[in-house]
Amino acid sequence: MVRLSDDERAMLDGRDGAAVARAMDLLVRYAEALGAEGFVYTNNVAGVPGSSPQWVKDYYAADGGDYRAVFSRFDLDSDDVVDVPVIQGFACHLQGGMDPDQWREMGMSEAANANFRSDEAEVAAHGVQVLKTCTPYLAGNVPVMGEHCAWMESSAVVFANSVIGARTNCEGRESTSAAMLAKRIPNWGFHRPEGRRGHHSIRVDVPVDSIFEWGMLGYYTGWAVEDAIPVLEGRVAAPSLIKHKHFGAAAASSGGVEMYHMVGITPEAPTAEAAFGGARRGERFAYGAAERRRVYERLNSIGDSRDVDYVMLGCPHASIDQIAEIAALLEGRRVHENSALWVFTSRAVKATAMASGHVARIEAAGARVMTDTCSAISQAVPPGTRVAAFDSAKQAHYLPAMMGIEGWFGTTAECVDAACTGTWAGRLA
Repeated sequence: MVRLSDDERAMLDGRDGAAVARAMDLLVRYAEALGAEGFVYTNNVAGVPGSSPQWVKDYYAADGGDYRAVFSRFDLDSDDVVDVPVIQGFACHLQGGMDPDQWREMGMSEAANANFRSDEAEVAAHGVQVLKTCTPYLAGNVPVMGEHCAWMESSAVVFANSVIGARTNCEGRESTSAAMLAKRIPNWGFHRPEGRRGHHSIRVDVPVDSIFEWGMLGYYTGWAVEDAIPVLEGRVAAPSLIKHKHFGAAAASSGGVEMYHMVGITPEAPTAEAAFGGARRGERFAYGAAERRRVYERLNSIGDSRDVDYVMLGCPHASIDQIAEIAALLEGRRVHENSALWVFTSRAVKATAMASGHVARIEAAGARVMTDTCSAISQAVPPGTRVAAFDSAKQAHYLPAMMGIEGWFGTTAECVDAACTGTWAGRLA
């Protein structure tokens, strides 16, 4: 039985309106399914409230076929359609389906763009911050250590838990939309101290320095521990924010990792003993030269032709220093006539990149800087794409399977070279 506070009971009974009551009803059912005994308060929610492609709205045509209908019937699993109030806490919208300015280049229709803009206007009118990114921590939403959050997006969740020390499970759109209204989320999993203890250990025996190497280590980590919490020791030293970003995204893709500890690096792992929290250690893995090569071969096992039609960078969304690096790598060069280079980032980071001159330099080389989405979320690639290249292990894992194309994984420099030559020349050093 889920225990409710007096305030939570009042919300469930309708004190704060029908929408909040429906949100609490969904959250109570969710908590019961999880076996949670109660809730934690949250004032930091990241989701995609009410947003949907037109076909979802068409499904709810009898209910009005609009944002209100989708939020009520789909997000809150309500039996009726209710008015959705302005969100009274802090909530942000994650990535969407298209670039707001370059939607034609992505192959989107006028109708799809009109629906996109309509949903965004509704989101803003309901008090949700329009960040439109999978890296909200790079665009203004940075929780503090120990803060209870309710976030969607696997790569953002693993970063929040591991690097920041915030507390969130990997939520869905229903639970996040409900949490935006009720400011509650079930108290289970990563919200509880015992749910954050390490399970398995990984000894890193080879140096890990570049983003490329951190992505491969992350991919191995998820491959080895699946959805458990790994504790890494050995030859890992002071990774930057961006290296954490690529490590966590890869681990979340290959195995469903939602939290990791790095001894002496992440905030809840000053020692291995602290990381395991007194729990019994599980399996012991080692990442050495042989494992490194196996990961590289696996990530490149879906590449055959070396004629590259498309290079995608910015997964998870590129930071300002990554965009600056791409601009420098393109200096004095031009994207090959038979290829395309799309760089994805958030609106906030793109604004900074434009002010810094990076976007102009990238566009002068024939590439594009896009926001709000990525090729996996939008399922959009340049026309005729058969072979793509990525510097993200996460994207190399997902996009070829989703789009039925070949893919190559390598460094950012190798990807830029492929875009400018039309040929993949990457290899493992």
